[in-house]
Amino acid sequence: MGRSGEALARARLERDGYEILDRNWRSGRYELDLVASRGGVVAFVEVKTRRPGPQRAVEALDPTQRLRIRRAAESWIHAHPGVGREFRFDLVTVDVARGGPARVEHIPDAFHGDD
Repeated sequence: MGRSGEALARARLERDGYEILDRNWRSGRYELDLVASRGGVVAFVEVKTRRPGPQRAVEALDPTQRLRIRRAAESWIHAHPGVGREFRFDLVTVDVARGGPARVEHIPDAFHGDD
């Protein structure tokens, strides 16, 4: 389910004019689901895919995960000098309903580096 959610997220971003720079980029134990760019802004994109239940996908990004994403982003920036003028953290939620189409929502600037 996670891979299909990431594929839907990637397709949504590309349809919205983003260039995908990396997928599942790793630095040690840290990982970035997607790194996308548009207009000089590099977005570190966390993808959350969920089925209907008590916790919506947007609620699944806890403080520990945000910290891991920030650390991975720092490593990505150091590994890619000169790429991007601005950086932000985005979230793409994929809510998968049984028997229906998935709902994909892109939330730009979903959290900040100091959250």
